[in-house]
Parts: sequence; C-alpha cells; structure tokens
Amino acid sequence: MAIIADKLSRVKPSATIAVSQMARELKAAGRDVIGLGAGEPDFDTPDNIKQAAIDAINRGETKYTAVPGIPELREAISAKFKRENGLDYAPEQTIACTGGKQVLFNAFAATLDPGDEVLIPAPCWVSYPDIVLLNGGEPVFINTSQENSFKLTAEQLEAAITPKTKWLMFNSPSNPTGAAYSRAELKALTDVLMKHEHVWVLTDDMYEHLCYGDFEFVTPVQVEPGLYDRTLTMNGVSKAYAMTGWRIGYAAGPLELIKAMSLIQGQSTSGASSIAQWAAVEALNGPQDFIAERRAVFEERRDLVVSMLNQASGIDCPSPEGAFYVYPSVAKLIGKSTPGGKVIKTDEDFVTELLEAEGVAVVHGTAFELGPNFRVSYATSMEALSEACERIQRFCGSLK
Repeated sequence: MAIIADKLSRVKPSATIAVSQMARELKAAGRDVIGLGAGEPDFDTPDNIKQAAIDAINRGETKYTAVPGIPELREAISAKFKRENGLDYAPEQTIACTGGKQVLFNAFAATLDPGDEVLIPAPCWVSYPDIVLLNGGEPVFINTSQENSFKLTAEQLEAAITPKTKWLMFNSPSNPTGAAYSRAELKALTDVLMKHEHVWVLTDDMYEHLCYGDFEFVTPVQVEPGLYDRTLTMNGVSKAYAMTGWRIGYAAGPLELIKAMSLIQGQSTSGASSIAQWAAVEALNGPQDFIAERRAVFEERRDLVVSMLNQASGIDCPSPEGAFYVYPSVAKLIGKSTPGGKVIKTDEDFVTELLEAEGVAVVHGTAFELGPNFRVSYATSMEALSEACERIQRFCGSLK
C-alpha cells in the first residue's frame, strides 16, 4: 500500500535548486564549473542589517513571535508600501512569512478549491505551478512570446479567463526573463481584470528594485485602485537587500485574506524567525542608498551578458528591463550536433551538453514552461560572467 499522496506525482523538484546543487557537486569533485543557475545576489547583506540581527539576539529577541509577524515588522511593511508604492495598507493587513514561497503557499492553501484555475504567464518561476498543484488548484499557462518581450497581452488574458479562474499569478520584473511591464502595459491588463470580478491578482514584486535605465516600476493596484480588494501584493527582502538565506517574504492585501493566510501559517510553521524579522525591520526602515549602487552593477553585468551572448553562434538574447536574468533562445541550435555526435534536440540537451563540455551551469527554459531557451543568472562577478560567456560562445561555435 503506497504511503505517498497521489498529488505529489504531479509536482516536480525545483529545477533551479537542482542546477545549483549539480554545480556544487561538480565543483566539489574538482571540476572547473561556473554556476549561473542561482537566483541569488552575490552581494553580502549590508552591515547595518546584520548588526540589527546581532542586537536582537543580544536583547533576547529569541522567543516565538506573533504568527503574522512582530508589530515592528508589520508596521515597516505598511510604511514601505505607502512610501514606495503609494498604497495604504494597515499593519494588520500585512503578513511576514518564511520567504516568498510561503506567502504563495499560504495564499493558495487559503483560497483554492479543487478545480480552481490559476492563470500563469509563461515562462514563469518554476515554483508557481507546483505550489498551485500542491494546494489542489489547476495551473493554466498562457504562453508569451519573445517577439512580445515575453509579456502577457490583454487579448491573451481575456481569452484565458474562465468561470473557474480564481487567480492571475503576475510577476514583474520577471523570473526568468527579466521582462517588466510599463504602466501602459499594466493598465491594459488591469482593464481586463476589472471586467471579471471573480478573478484575484497575486503580484510577485520581488525584483521591484532591480529595474534598469529610466524604467519606472509600478504594481497592479497602483495602476488600478479598483483591484485593491482582490489583490495580494507580495514582496520580500531577499533580492534587494541580499538576504536570501534570512527567509523573509511579506505581503499585504484584504484583511479577510491575510487572516486566512495567518491561520494556515499558525498550523504550519508559526511565525518566521524572530532574528530574521528584526533584520528585515532594519532593511525596510534603514538606509536605502546602497540599492541604487548595486542596481548599477547589475545593469553593467546585464549589458555585458547580452552583448556577449548575442555574439555566440545561434543564440538570440533580448535585453530585459529588470531582475538579474536573461532568457536567450537556442532555437537556431536545435538539430545541431556536438563534436562527440550528440544531437541537440531540446533546450535541456543544450544546457546538459554545455555543462559537460564547458562547465557552465544554466537552467533550461522548459523548466520555466517555455523553450527553447535557457536562463542565465548574472548575479555574479563580471570576471565569472565574461569567462562563462566565452565558454558558451566556444560551445556554440563547436556545434555542427
């Protein structure tokens, strides 16, 4: 008699975590590997944030906290949304979770019934569909195109909505493509949503502070206040503040939803780490000037990677507006062969052979539900990126 639940048969392990783990194992075995799989800034957490955590430990802030977060953090989250996004959320309309994944998990666990559909523009972060599946929902992918900069159009959204649609899962700037929606592009989507009152919006704004050039970040409720009562706005400290391991994601939304999410969290993990919460208070309330400095570094890296990948034979690499990823196409390389005679039939073949031949670890596009592409994270040094791109150029040049 099987002990494992049937629903797990539909869930895949995280491809991005798997690639990072593979790169670590190959390095440990002595291989010269450059890992470009992790969605993690290479910068250290700023010293003032680390000090806030140390101070919290020394004050004895080491006990259980309220499930949805310490009052100081909920107030800081509320203040952040007002200051940076012009959104009014009372502290009790906020929740702090153990990373962004728990925000998603809580929200979907609290709202999805069997058969409920969640619209997900593809390519998408690998965890969205599996978190939907784990909570009894049905992920419905809406395939975007490179010709439209991997952005969902109003026409596509309108066509995808059914009576079963419960949520639109929205991410800008995007993981994996880096695509970000302008105010006008977002307005076209929110106009559609205003016509369908049964559809809620879960917006993942994790990469808000990583937009380049003169691009202006906006979130759906900023563009259409009429969606306020059916939008959950998610963010976190992991990307902007280089705090991935601290595991603090947060969200704000209608009070009834936040209470339901808190109920779920109370019976799963309880509150997030008390020390990490105090560090997040300092992140949100403390100096923000380093964000612009680091953003300039990321923009320089983006420009290098886009330029070098577009010089690789058969690769087409768009320049995205945000995040720290590029999502180049290998469509022109499908059907070619390696010097050893291995035929590149898929984007997964491409990344597998690239790792074997040149020791560059990237993630295949079909893991993000749309290929034939691959994702490069440029959250590493210019030296490593330059060397990795040279290896990719060499690998592509070897294909016949």
